[in-house]
Amino acid sequence: MQVILAQPRGFCAGVVRAVEIVDRALIKFGAPVFVRHEIVHNKHVVNNLRDKGARFVETLEAVPAGAVTVFSAHGVPQSVEEEASERGLQPIDATCPLVQKIHKQGRQYAASGRAVILIGHAGHPEVIGTMGQIPGPVILVENEADVARMSLAPDTPAAYVTQTTLSMDDTRNIIAALQRRFSDLVGPDTNDICYATQNRQSAVRQLAPQVDVLLVIGATNSSNSIRLREIGTACGVPSYLIADGSELDPAWVREAKVVGITAGASAPESMVEDVLAALRRLGPVQVSTMDGKEESAQFRLPAELAEVQPVSI
Repeated sequence: MQVILAQPRGFCAGVVRAVEIVDRALIKFGAPVFVRHEIVHNKHVVNNLRDKGARFVETLEAVPAGAVTVFSAHGVPQSVEEEASERGLQPIDATCPLVQKIHKQGRQYAASGRAVILIGHAGHPEVIGTMGQIPGPVILVENEADVARMSLAPDTPAAYVTQTTLSMDDTRNIIAALQRRFSDLVGPDTNDICYATQNRQSAVRQLAPQVDVLLVIGATNSSNSIRLREIGTACGVPSYLIADGSELDPAWVREAKVVGITAGASAPESMVEDVLAALRRLGPVQVSTMDGKEESAQFRLPAELAEVQPVSI
């Protein structure tokens, strides 16, 4: 069996930073360190940090007063920041800098008097955080039909921002619908779209014509991983989302001569190796990596953790 690995795949700079923040906080402050929500959407990453002493909670009510508390890469509403302050917690913000940039843009649009529209998925932690970071009402749209149902007048000064795990391809039609609806609409430059989301989706589109089956490594609650599987399917390739090698069904690859593998932005490379090991148990495997973009982005750590040396990420 021939296996082609997508390039790029797996961890993005925002995920590396978030995981490293928890790792370094555990070294500096000792266990337990509390983390509001999963630091990233991957059970292997979460379990590894839990084994080191991280405690994952969904509400700050579960955190003892004064405890070190990390906010996840997805970001949190201002109300959570205020609650942490009121309870005397020691917050460390692991929000992805690209998500923080969306928050800042949204606040600027709101301050200028524009109606703010957020393109994203209802209920996603990043969307909840973004809507809670922008003052005033924020209108969430998930598709073109939502745009058509909006009650704002066509001459309303409006602005849009997007969930970072959506690519330019994901949002293009929705943005076009907004442009048709509003005579005064502004939005972020296309360069502000999350590079990791776009790069991984482009890689799958390039990889799909070369393979018989596509395996996407990621969590079922990972928006960007789900989208990678959907793109593979849309390209006409049987595509499956799996967390690790234990979820591989041999029937999927039994007749395949070439198998493609990619990984969502919160999936570690160790899980790619785990899936490769599962394939090798079925027979000989020849592995190659497709040509693709080399990502070199790095995000600065919080000042209080910059000098701490992590054991691993």
